[in-house]
Amino acid sequence: MSRVAIVTGGAGGLGSAITEELVKSGHRVVVAYRSRALEADNLVKSLGGASVAASVYADLALPGAAKIIVDAARDVFGVPTVLVNNAGIMTSATVESMSDDQWDESITVNLTSAFRLAREVIPGMRAAGGGGRIINVSSQAAFRGSVGRAHYAAAKAGMLGLTYSLARELGPDAITVNAVVPGRFMSDMLASHLTGKEEGWLAATPLGRFGTPAELASAVGYLASEGASYITGTALQIGGGLVMG
Repeated sequence: MSRVAIVTGGAGGLGSAITEELVKSGHRVVVAYRSRALEADNLVKSLGGASVAASVYADLALPGAAKIIVDAARDVFGVPTVLVNNAGIMTSATVESMSDDQWDESITVNLTSAFRLAREVIPGMRAAGGGGRIINVSSQAAFRGSVGRAHYAAAKAGMLGLTYSLARELGPDAITVNAVVPGRFMSDMLASHLTGKEEGWLAATPLGRFGTPAELASAVGYLASEGASYITGTALQIGGGLVMG
């Protein structure tokens, strides 16, 4: 079944793998990006061009970004019935030294944008007769906390609360809402914080290695599929055992 999907942060390492997985399974995908215009364009070309993928610039820190993205998807491919809230930022500061601006930026981009996008796509998903999929990308930091990144951990924990609440609200409409909870995946975001921590991080992970983008993408692809039609309100841990339960 061909669906129209939106992937935010779709041009990054994890996002591009998710986009590729969805296109491979027959979706037409709109890649939303803020700072990776070249990567987004190259990704669209590599996947087969305008018949299966398109890119749209939007700054998720701004209130109007959700409408821009959803309108673009509708104009190019039709009503989006799959939304993957993957975009995120991670900055570092202890709570004691963190500014209001740093806190607000993290909460807005990592959490509020997911709320705004869900709000924007719900009417179309409902009008399509159900079967919509919302998949939110959280983080192991929501369960373990993160020194110097309380704002990030708080936003990702909030993503879980948003997921569970949406699952309850949208269940009667046959729209499923789930979260994936990545552990430590080899990505640009992880690499920027890796110095001096690799040995400890690997030791804390029972499987003893970092995840690959394809491993996360396959989980997202499953939750977006017809096979996952009876799964909603779950947080799927994909972290090599870093967080269990």
